[in-house]
Amino acid sequence: MPIEFTHVPGKTQSADAGSAVPFFYDFVETATKLSLIEDSGFQKIVVDDQAGLLTNMDIAAQALDRTSSLEVVLTHWAGVIAPAVAARQLAALDTKSGGRLSLRMLSEPLGDDDAEARPVGHTVVWQRIDEYLVLLKRLWSNDKPFDHEGAFYSIKGGYIERKGPHGADITIRMGGQSGTALKVAGRHADVFELAAGSLDEIRQLMERARGAAAEHGRAAKLWFALPVRIRAEGGASTAGHKAVELSGPPAQIALSLLPYAALGIREFMIAGADRPREIASLGRETIALLRNSLVRRDAETQQPGVFGSRAGEDIHAAR
Repeated sequence: MPIEFTHVPGKTQSADAGSAVPFFYDFVETATKLSLIEDSGFQKIVVDDQAGLLTNMDIAAQALDRTSSLEVVLTHWAGVIAPAVAARQLAALDTKSGGRLSLRMLSEPLGDDDAEARPVGHTVVWQRIDEYLVLLKRLWSNDKPFDHEGAFYSIKGGYIERKGPHGADITIRMGGQSGTALKVAGRHADVFELAAGSLDEIRQLMERARGAAAEHGRAAKLWFALPVRIRAEGGASTAGHKAVELSGPPAQIALSLLPYAALGIREFMIAGADRPREIASLGRETIALLRNSLVRRDAETQQPGVFGSRAGEDIHAAR
């Protein structure tokens, strides 16, 4: 089973700014890191800037310009710009990227600037996301204008001339744990981003997400991604962070990820590695070790009991 790795940028210490700054603060420096990320075995990078959606779109365009294979995971929210405008801009980005764009739908925008755009109530938030995604997909696929009058959006003559290379099949990423969130994700999500929890809790959430997707005939299509934060050895836990936290040498981290891969998780979203040496170490050791172990597992599926011991031996030997 192939495993993919996604880099989730954080903040780093800047000598010029004198404080921690966002990953995309200086794009000259960021361009070098993007090349390293691309060469180190990551397939994707998340764009999620606190400045908001329009800034994210600009950053995504720059990241696509400076990479050749990385998929750019653009964090997005409903209610910030009109669906027709968003569909046009996203189709243009998808075209620019040659199909390397995916859309990560969060339930609410971050920051006080977008507070007025937030509908009140959890159910209403997800109802609006549902309607928003339905409209984006119609605009990305329709061959003639359409009218729409819904609970949140009204469109007259909705049509965008230039569709992206994926059309309505652009990858949609979602998450959530409530029944309402899962219902919407089951209808739209191609990638389901899991929440932190024990192995059993994560397994149960995966089963619930598959069940929601099955109602739309999409259970087999769903791909699971697990957010993972790499914590410096001896560092304090990040309170309230919705990611599985791991620490230790690269080989130990790879060993810790094996049980999650065994659940059927096919993507690890790695946060906490923003310095060049951290990125390189992850690619050279953790990513390589985990992938090699999973290749061995796939080759030995007909030999029960062999994989667990040999994979562990391989990773321990690499320490």
